[in-house]
Amino acid sequence: MTNIRQAFARVCNANMGTFTNIMKQQQPLALPSIRAMSSASTPKQKATATDSPTLDMLYGDNVPISAKKDIMGDVYCKVADRYDAVSDMISMSMNKRWKQRFIEQMRPMPGDKMLDVAGGTCEVARRYLQYQDTVNHDTTSSVHVVDFNDSMLQVGRRRMAQSSWMDNERVTFAQGNAEDLADVPDNSVDIYCISAGMHNLPHPERALREAYRVVKPGGRFACLEYGHTDMPVIGQICRWYWDTGIPFLGQVLANDRASYERLARSVRTFPHQKRFAQAIRHAGFHLPGAGYELYQWGMMVAYIGSKPRTA
Repeated sequence: MTNIRQAFARVCNANMGTFTNIMKQQQPLALPSIRAMSSASTPKQKATATDSPTLDMLYGDNVPISAKKDIMGDVYCKVADRYDAVSDMISMSMNKRWKQRFIEQMRPMPGDKMLDVAGGTCEVARRYLQYQDTVNHDTTSSVHVVDFNDSMLQVGRRRMAQSSWMDNERVTFAQGNAEDLADVPDNSVDIYCISAGMHNLPHPERALREAYRVVKPGGRFACLEYGHTDMPVIGQICRWYWDTGIPFLGQVLANDRASYERLARSVRTFPHQKRFAQAIRHAGFHLPGAGYELYQWGMMVAYIGSKPRTA
C-alpha cells in the first residue's frame, strides 16, 4: 500500500504543472451535452412513465451511443474480480460510507422485496440484508440482483455462497438488461435500487421507464450515482482526479489503464444531477425537495423517491 501511495504521489507531482494551469484558469466544470429536457415552444405536459426526456450521451471521444453497452461489458469483464477493492481505493474508502448511508436513507421496511439492478458484486445487496436483519429484525425481506455482466454476477454469487441468505433464498441472481427488465413483472417490487450503474447505460431514460413499470404503487426508487461538483475549485480538482488520477490507479492496482479511462469518461459524461433529477420526475416518480442529496460536494449523489400510490 505504501508503494502505491508513493507512486500516486509521483504522478501527482509530475502533473502538478498542468493542474496548476487549470486552477489558474478557474473555468467552471464543463457539463455533458444532453438533448434539451423540454422546449420553450412546447406547452408543458404532465409527466408520465412514457414521456421521459432522452439522456443519450457520448464519451466525448467519438464513440457512438450504440456501442456503449458492448464497450462497458468488456470493461467490467476485465475489472470484475477487483472492482470493489479498486473502487474503495479510488474513493479513498468513502465508497463504503456512501453505500451505507444510501441504505439508511432508503429506509427499508420489513418484508420488502428489493430489485438491485447493476448490483453484480452484491455490495449493496449485502448491506440491505444486513440492515433488515439487524435494524428491522426481519428475515422475510429479499433482494433480486440483476446485472448485464455475468462476470460481475459470478463475483456476487461467490460472496454470498456461504451466507444464510442464499440458503434461505433471500438473495437471487439473474443476468439482465436495466433498459429491458423483461423477466420482472409490472408493479412487483417494493424498492428499485441501482448504485453506480446508470452512467454505464446507453439510454438511462429507458431504465427509468422500466424502473417505474416494475415498482409497486407507493414503492421506492433509489439511485446512487456519481455526480458533478459545482464548487469551482473542488470541481476542477475532481475533474483532474477523474482524468489523471483514476486511470493511473487503474494501471497500478489492476494493470489496466484503458478500462479505467473508459470508466472515468462514462462518469464524467453523465448528466448533471439537476437534469437527472428532472428525468426521474419525467419518468413518473416523486422526488422530494431538490430531488437529490449530495455526498462529498457532489462526488456521489443519492436520488430517493417514490411511485405515486394512485399510479
